[in-house]
Amino acid sequence: MNELDWSDILLRLAVATLAGGAIGLDRDFHGKPIGPKTLGIVSLSTATVVVLAVQFAEPGKISDAASRVIQGVLTGIGFLGAGVIVQGHRLRVHGLTSAACAFLAACLGIACGAGQWKIVLIALALALILLTVGRPVERWLHRLVGGEDQAEAPPKTRRPDVS
Repeated sequence: MNELDWSDILLRLAVATLAGGAIGLDRDFHGKPIGPKTLGIVSLSTATVVVLAVQFAEPGKISDAASRVIQGVLTGIGFLGAGVIVQGHRLRVHGLTSAACAFLAACLGIACGAGQWKIVLIALALALILLTVGRPVERWLHRLVGGEDQAEAPPKTRRPDVS
């Protein structure tokens, strides 16, 4: 058994919450229906179950039970992602980036729960860079190749966070 002390548990869960919240803050700034509270909770909840599973593993190893927990979390997060994507009776698909952010928040939570700080830091930094420069790069590429610029669709009204 790999008993974690209080400070290690607090660190893992707090960093997971902050990392998920940071991704959610970007979504909130862009008026998307998923924000820092929701993605912070996604990341915190996944970190919680991974910390629990890691408690019963040998030090430095992910047990079969922990592996099954991680697989279940990643499968279940698909339902949250589907809820973000399916927002109404429109024929267009919306919310894919927000759903991907929910999946990322879950993955960050898993990495925090396992105490993999380098992975958390690099993944969070890359995600925030991508979310910051992604739309301008998409617009530039669309203009370059002459494709339809999906980024110029009329702005959507922000839905309240229902969580």
